[in-house]
Amino acid sequence: MPKLLYISLMRLPTEKAHGLQIMQNCEAFAEAGCDVTLWVARRWNTSEMRAVADPFSYYGVHANFSLRRIPCIDVFPLFPSDGAGARLAFYLLLASYALVATLLLMFTRADIYYSRAEVILTLLSRLKPPRSLAYEAHQFPVSRRGASLQRRVVSGVGGIIAITPQLRADLISQRAAEPARAIVAHDGIRRARFLNLPEPAVARQQIGWPADAFIVGFVGRLHMIGLDKGVGALVEALAAVEGAALALVGGPDDMAEGLRQQWLSLGMPPARFLYAGHVPPDDVPRYLRAFDVCAMPHPQTRQFSRYTSPLKLFEYMAAGRAIVASDLPAWSDVLKDGETALLLPPDDVAAWSAAINRLRRDGQLRARLGENARDCCLAEYTWDARAARILAHIRSA
Repeated sequence: MPKLLYISLMRLPTEKAHGLQIMQNCEAFAEAGCDVTLWVARRWNTSEMRAVADPFSYYGVHANFSLRRIPCIDVFPLFPSDGAGARLAFYLLLASYALVATLLLMFTRADIYYSRAEVILTLLSRLKPPRSLAYEAHQFPVSRRGASLQRRVVSGVGGIIAITPQLRADLISQRAAEPARAIVAHDGIRRARFLNLPEPAVARQQIGWPADAFIVGFVGRLHMIGLDKGVGALVEALAAVEGAALALVGGPDDMAEGLRQQWLSLGMPPARFLYAGHVPPDDVPRYLRAFDVCAMPHPQTRQFSRYTSPLKLFEYMAAGRAIVASDLPAWSDVLKDGETALLLPPDDVAAWSAAINRLRRDGQLRARLGENARDCCLAEYTWDARAARILAHIRSA
């Protein structure tokens, strides 16, 4: 049984999507026959996350892999989240974690060392054979320092896993990654979470949402690495949709309040702004089933256009609900316009209003798009299928 060590700097548990992604990937690697250990940083956490006693139960995964918390210096709670102090806290966290992890790795043996952290992989390349190192790339840094670090990583690892085709292409053309060492592996879903889902009317009754509303929903954090995800434009679009309600499942609270104020300023009914906040991951499918339409209104930035494979996309698909999404290259190989979603120009409020109104009037179209998306997702985009493909690539690379 090959030993796989997944090395992450994340807080565990975390309200951010990468926590769910990493935990479900580790479960899938273990299901595929690996002896998996996940290293995470021993960090301060929010009061809500500190209340979670069992991260395996919280994320709804089997405890078929081990967890180890690596000591580090975490002073994030001492500084505002967007100032110079926060940047200093991050570098201190990174340096201290890397130092302790490097010392431990000198005495730790694994067949595969897997990480999303460029600094860790750079250090590992000096300690371990390249064929044992696997890099899961989620970003394409544009700063000189970040680009140089990523270039060293792709030249020093055996396997490269990019989450979008555009990221793979840029790693090859601009970072000099050898094509044979790089594959595309989008995010996915845990199949068991999306079986035996409630009917929409039942889901609404359980949640307490209005049965007669036409609910357009968004799941996840409202920003990513400081980038807005376009929900404000969605609010504007819904102002022209009769009987529409907006459902937000995620946060943070201050951004959700700003969107509520925008909703009210457009003359929309307060009762039709449905904010659930952060919910446990295993509750997300029930909320998705309560939607009529799932929205992904990301703006056309470089990050979203080329380097983002949203976890919510695959959860939307697996829930069997109609999807409206920005027409961006990052997921053009996943969604097909008119077959599994309606793809729309980013930030074109009139086009979004028209598409959502079309779906409101045409229940058969909603059902067809939802069924096609669900069938596609369950066939191609599960964590189990992803893990098998990644492990086969690592072996061949």
